Amino acid sequence: MTDAITADASRNELLKIAGGGLVTGMLTPLLPALLDRLDGPPGMWQLAVVALPFAVLVFVVVLRRSTDPVWAALLAAVITIIAYIAAVNAAVYADGQMAGAAKAMRSLFAGLTGGLVGSGVMALGIALLPAGPRKAAPWMPMLVTGTFCGSLLALDTSLGLDRTSFLYPVWQAAVGVRLALALKR
Repeated sequence: MTDAITADASRNELLKIAGGGLVTGMLTPLLPALLDRLDGPPGMWQLAVVALPFAVLVFVVVLRRSTDPVWAALLAAVITIIAYIAAVNAAVYADGQMAGAAKAMRSLFAGLTGGLVGSGVMALGIALLPAGPRKAAPWMPMLVTGTFCGSLLALDTSLGLDRTSFLYPVWQAAVGVRLALALKR
């Protein structure tokens, strides 16, 4: 009976994390339009602000699912922002390296690259936190999921989505759940 209650609570918690990822993923593509209205020089700080909603979710997940202190959860949020910036830059770089290829193919490989880099930087950084698993095995599902979901950039590009996205809600929900599973107490 206790196992059934624990499994149900865990499932509900994972559903809440997935829901949080969907919400943060819907906010992510809206933030650049808001930031464009502000006066100020463009730069990496804008990418950092765009990553904030998902960083907040990661903060909550690390705080609740691990035995890490609050400072470690804050550091996990900062790592998430760094991972987002790295993922965007890697995707742009991959797209630029495929000049001359079809737009759909460039978007597919850029998305796969960005998904792998984003989830990889998160996994590596969070693994170094006090309660993060040090072995690669718990992080592999997050890497595979992040990479696979990154391919949704091709769908967004083919549909011409700008202010909405399939990539961000799905990626953030899936990676958030995989992070929670990797941090199992």
